[in-house]
Amino acid sequence: MNLEKVVFGFFIVLAATLNFGFFLGDIDNVAHHNIYELYAAVVVDLIATVLKFGDRTQIGAVHLATSLVADLQLIAATVVWAYATGVARGPDRAPHGKHPFAFRRRAVREHRVGGAARRRNGVAVATLARPR
Repeated sequence: MNLEKVVFGFFIVLAATLNFGFFLGDIDNVAHHNIYELYAAVVVDLIATVLKFGDRTQIGAVHLATSLVADLQLIAATVVWAYATGVARGPDRAPHGKHPFAFRRRAVREHRVGGAARRRNGVAVATLARPR
């Protein structure tokens, strides 16, 4: 058995199973898609793509093209995930603590102008007195 072919086959199968594992589930339900599985799929797929550069056969060219398409789609999925969970929702509406793209303002200034500060999700939010 050739160790190089075993490692090559391992990364090919691992990339395929991680891609399928992230894809599986309802597209609208974020709970069905784990962000760490997406990161693992991107990293393993990039490693598998680099390993495919050494194959000089016709089927190797098809495998390389397929892997490049998978890389493109996974990177696009990562960008869409980052946009949908962080940028589109805004920093105050992102799900806190769910994944690395949960942008959160850690420091909130308390402005006590004519009123006491109130708390929202454990974070002090300024309440301003309105002129009457």
